[in-house]
Amino acid sequence: MTADPIDLAARLHAAASVTVRGKAEVVRLAVATLLSGGHLLLADLPGTGKTLLAKSLAAAIGGHFGRVQCTPDLLPTDITGTSVYQPATGEWTFRPGPLFAHVLLVDEINRASPRTQAALLEPMEERQVTVDGATRRLPEPFLCIATQNPHGQIGTFPLPESQLDRFAAVSSVGLPARDAEREILTGDGGTEALGRVPTVTNPAELVEAIAAIHRLHTAPAVVEYLLDLADGTRRHPALTSGVSPRVTVGLLAMARAHAATCGRNYVTPDDVQAVFIPAAAHRVTVGGHLDVAAAAAALADVLTHTPVPRQ
Repeated sequence: MTADPIDLAARLHAAASVTVRGKAEVVRLAVATLLSGGHLLLADLPGTGKTLLAKSLAAAIGGHFGRVQCTPDLLPTDITGTSVYQPATGEWTFRPGPLFAHVLLVDEINRASPRTQAALLEPMEERQVTVDGATRRLPEPFLCIATQNPHGQIGTFPLPESQLDRFAAVSSVGLPARDAEREILTGDGGTEALGRVPTVTNPAELVEAIAAIHRLHTAPAVVEYLLDLADGTRRHPALTSGVSPRVTVGLLAMARAHAATCGRNYVTPDDVQAVFIPAAAHRVTVGGHLDVAAAAAALADVLTHTPVPRQ
């Protein structure tokens, strides 16, 4: 029997929250990204729980976890895998890289060279990878959680627009509140609690839940509201370019998934508002350049001046 996607979303949120304490909205956004079929970029300081969040989600879905630690000398094949010659058989055998996982953590993605970053474009968009002329499908579902450190930019390569566009949302974990940090210190959260994260589903069941969430009821007024917001980004004087149709499609998917994490089988304007800035700030330009902080301020202004439909 197929699991109720609304109940599954709640269980995923509760499972990931076992380790990531005091960050309910960050966990909600991560779960919504997973249930929307998208990918997540976390720009934050080291040690705030980015890796822990990725590991917790992998444990909760009963999936395989892969990790890539990016460095300037990292090669594309270090991520995708490569073919190795077997002298005993005279044949070439493909050895898959960490990319072949249900949850892939790409740590400090902006420390990888542009060539290596580009190796993620096909997998993130098409859920497949082409190596040595052969195309191989990735496991389903496939969630990429990438991190980048906003400080210490020496030895980094800023992500191009095409790479940023592959991420459904960009967010940060941030420092915990005092009570949450106390729970981490006493073992009630953090890395020590990773072994207590329950497996609440399996990859096959999760694929069905994602498909069901994509069909979640969205009233015409909510769709029009989303279109009004998109139009607002294209008219705002501070934004050189607004969101593309690809972004509006992703916004709707994220809003539906967010509704599921809130226990609803229908989308409200609140869901659209909750995901609007994380899903759009990295996909618009300010003065012809990418500036997520300035873009977020402009998008907040768009939210303020766009009429919200009545329930």
